[in-house]
Amino acid sequence: MVAKEQQQLGGWVQAAGTVFAAIGSTPALKLPAECQDNLQLIGNVMQATGNALQVDEISITDMDSLANEIQAAGNITEVAALQLHIDEALQNQLNTQGNVLQALGGSISFMQARQQAMSIDIIYNGYGNLLQVIGNSLQALSSQLKQQAESVNTIGNWIQAIGAIMTALANELD
Repeated sequence: MVAKEQQQLGGWVQAAGTVFAAIGSTPALKLPAECQDNLQLIGNVMQATGNALQVDEISITDMDSLANEIQAAGNITEVAALQLHIDEALQNQLNTQGNVLQALGGSISFMQARQQAMSIDIIYNGYGNLLQVIGNSLQALSSQLKQQAESVNTIGNWIQAIGAIMTALANELD
């Protein structure tokens, strides 16, 4: 079992990362493109780090660890899209795949929460993960849109950030 402090730290690192990525994807803030890219990169690295901190041991049978492993892989895929010198089509494909992986990991966490006895921390964890799934799904969808892609992506980032904050709070309430 992951130590409570390690679980809490991982949750807050992930939550901070989602907020950085959301800020970097918000066009209304009118940040320079390099600053936006850096915030998205730092945010995804922090999310991957936070998820990795929450993994007890690499496992395909411990659903909580598996969910965090998959989410971390999704963030690393997005980091690759940001860092590799590739064409825009491949970058969009990697972003989509990264967000789908994150949504898959969040779905596993959501299903795990649904199977536990109801308490305030389980409710925060369950709904937080559900919001992250919705946010990641919107981000994945946005790269396939021609119109309003930027708006859908921004909304998805902020929904994911709210969900990540809720799951971090759940670790505190546990």
